[in-house]
Formats: sequence, C-alpha cells, structure tokens
Amino acid sequence: MQCHPHFISVTLNLHEKLIMDLVINNESTKRRLSFFLAQEEYLARKYPDRELFFAWQVKPTVIIGRNQLLEKEVNVSFCRENGVDIVRRKSGGGAVVADMNNIMFSYINSSDNVCATFSSYTDMVAKALCALGLDATDNTRNDILIGDRKVSGNSYYHIPGRSIVHGTMLYDYDPVLMSNALRPPTTKLASHGVTSTRSRVTTIKEHLPALALADFMAHMLRYVPQGRNPLVLTEIDIKGIEEIEQEYHSQSWLYGKNPKGSIHASDRIDGVGELTVDICLSKGIVSSIELSGDYLENSDAQRAISDVMTGVCYDRKHIESSLDSIDISALIPGLNNEKFINLIF
Repeated sequence: MQCHPHFISVTLNLHEKLIMDLVINNESTKRRLSFFLAQEEYLARKYPDRELFFAWQVKPTVIIGRNQLLEKEVNVSFCRENGVDIVRRKSGGGAVVADMNNIMFSYINSSDNVCATFSSYTDMVAKALCALGLDATDNTRNDILIGDRKVSGNSYYHIPGRSIVHGTMLYDYDPVLMSNALRPPTTKLASHGVTSTRSRVTTIKEHLPALALADFMAHMLRYVPQGRNPLVLTEIDIKGIEEIEQEYHSQSWLYGKNPKGSIHASDRIDGVGELTVDICLSKGIVSSIELSGDYLENSDAQRAISDVMTGVCYDRKHIESSLDSIDISALIPGLNNEKFINLIF
C-alpha cells in the first residue's frame, strides 16, 4: 500500500462481526493535528452506520484532554519558542506529546457502550504488539504497556449514536520534546513511584531496534485484516472537515476552563486519575462548579453535576441529597458519589 508519509490509513477487525473500513486521504497537504480530530467528528456524523479506522502522523504537538487546565499541564513558553503546536481534544484523559515518531490511531463505531468499545480497541492493539514478541498489556485505565512502562496512551468520547477512540503509539521519541513540553503533576508521578515522565514510557524501537518504523506499520497492517469497502475522502469531505477544524483553533476552546473557586479540592483517585474540583460560593450557596483533571468520562460530567449542585447550600447533607438524583459512576468510570463527596469535603 502506498501512503503519504504523514497520513496512514488502515482497517482493523476487532471482532468477527465487526470490520472497520479503510479511510484514505489522497491529498498531499500536511495537516495539523486538529484536522484529524475534526476528521473523526466529520466521519462519525456523515457515516453513522460505518465502522472506520485511520492512522496519522503530525509535526511536534502537545494534545491536552478536554478537562485539563492548559497552564497547569503544558510548558507553554517552551512550546511557543520551539514551534510545538498545542491542541485541546474533546475526549478526557491526560496530556500527550506527538511528533513524527508517533503513530496516531482513530477508531469510530456505532456502539453506545463507550467503555466496551475502548476495551476492545486497546485489547486489539495490545495483541498486535504481542504478535511481535512484546510483553504488551492493556490492563491500566487508558494505557497500553510493554512490561510496566507505557507505549500507548488512549482516550475516547461519545456523540449521539457514535463512539470515538483515539490514541498514540510511541515508536520512538524526542527526549528534549518529551522532557520539556509537559508539566506532569507531582502527585501523578508519585503514584507511579517514579521521578520523571521519561522513566514511565518506553518505545517500540527500544525493544525492537532492528524494526524500522515503516516495517512496524507494515506489521500492523498485516496483523489485522482489512475491510473491503475503503472510504476515500473527497474534496467536499476535506472542506467539511476544515470547517469543523476551526472550532479547535478558537482561543476559548484551547484555554478552556479557568476556575476561580471559593472551594478547591484536588486528589489522585485510584481507577479515576487526577480530579480537581473548584466550587464558587455566594453566601454559602453553590453558584458554579468546575471539574478538571485527566479523568475519562462517558458523558459531560461537569454539566450533570452542576445541574444538581448549583443553588444548593454548601454543606455535606444538602450536597449529598442533591447528588442522589445522579449516578456519578455512570459519568466518570471508577468514581462514585461517595468518593466525590469525600473529595469536596
């Protein structure tokens, strides 16, 4: 298969009854990461009954999760001085770095069970790595490991009727970029018993130094069967994707949340990730609430929680009562009402 070097499209087979179609982009234009995030949305909405998969590569870019605080997670000055792009995605999870050493994957299906879709996807990728003789597992919250170190970070989000999973695959990395572009929370590092971001990650090249990037991708293409109905993007498709892409370039989306709460609570919760809650109070009444962190979510957790907590007296009894009407575990996997209440009090 002949592919443009910054865009690789493949089809995968997660289940016997589930075949993903190949997405082909024949244009030669080099695209920012935001284009491919927009492509996910565009394809998910235009083709509601198709299972789609594509892979891509970009210039150095930091991608932050939907609920993260930009200045807290990213070394913005380093990125600006070194031409590193910064993009906020619409899925949860933590910040990651991408460049031409990474392969990025996007998978779209019609399941409403986001967690099952996510699990099937990471299981498939881990098995593809195992076929190379690597000790790969997907037994963590959103990572794929070789041994006890991360080689792939993944996330997901849901739009009506469609689930989107996307992730990185670290073939190799630039140590200067990896060490300087992010500001990992010290609590996150401590929870892994390490002292730096670099010590937490590994690469395909580290374990298989004789395997070139092109050969690694060829293995991924051979390991999983391709569908028979490739989807070739048209000029109309490209234009539609570009229109969605503009949303990712707005400053309000990029900088996202800027909480100024009266109450600030933050912790790293097993099975959830880092969760920070900022609550504004007016005369003892909750006037607004902001959630941030690298947690994953099945739907808009902040909106659901804000809807029931806003206007409620800030004491444990009233907050517990207000949250009785929702199940937080259905919003944020691994969290529940009790853990959330214990955090904010």
